Amino acid sequence: MKFITDIQARINSMRSTDDGATAVEYGLLVSLIAVVIIGGVTALGLALNGMFDGVADEIVAP
Repeated sequence: MKFITDIQARINSMRSTDDGATAVEYGLLVSLIAVVIIGGVTALGLALNGMFDGVADEIVAP
C-alpha cells in the first residue's frame, strides 16, 4: 500500500512542476505573438501612411 501511495505522490509532484513550466511557456509564446503583431501593425501603418501621403500630394499638386 505504501508503494502505491509513493507512486501517486511522485506523479502528483511531476504534474505540479509541469503546470508551472507550461504556464511560463504559454506566457512566452503569447508575448512573442504580441511582439510580432505589434511589429506587423506598425509596418502596415507606416506603409499606409506613405501611400496616403502620396495620394494627398497628387490631389493637391496635379
